[in-house]
Amino acid sequence: MAGRDPVEVTNLDRYGNPPLLWSRVDEALAAATPSPSVTCFLGTVRPDGRPSAAGVGAVWLNGDLYFTSSPKARKARNLAENPACTLSMRLEGVDVVAEGQAAQVTDGPTLEEVAAVYRGAGWPAEVTGEAFTAPFNAPSAGPPPWQLYRMRVGTVFGVATVEPYGATRWRFEAGAERRA
Repeated sequence: MAGRDPVEVTNLDRYGNPPLLWSRVDEALAAATPSPSVTCFLGTVRPDGRPSAAGVGAVWLNGDLYFTSSPKARKARNLAENPACTLSMRLEGVDVVAEGQAAQVTDGPTLEEVAAVYRGAGWPAEVTGEAFTAPFNAPSAGPPPWQLYRMRVGTVFGVATVEPYGATRWRFEAGAERRA
């Protein structure tokens, strides 16, 4: 597994199904992100406490979720005030909600690594300075450059939509070391 192992697993299923295996979610995340067929919704909190949600193209890499934003977008402004966020998505066989903290990524090696994943998925992202540029992006993305954000996942909820069924919560150690 490229990410981290959970430190706590809680079975949330009320029908007697066993806890889902984390490897099932980890593999589904790796297989599905980024993809035009998988819509991810980023949830953030406005400075006045109201919720905000926006569709993003997420990348699951080494146990973290990555996404982009224009620096002027509501989601970027919200994260600058409060890094707490959620990322929700329907994957093959399992619905997932991840909770964590997001911060802008500016280091070149990480930007290059994530840009390569986006290029492999069909978005021709290039690193320019501390952000991405490309000839196109989502219609609502605004003009380039687009900042990259890393969401450090603290808790993940999964509900299976195919057999074996179940519902599970996984908690991860904050700031735990990543394995290569």
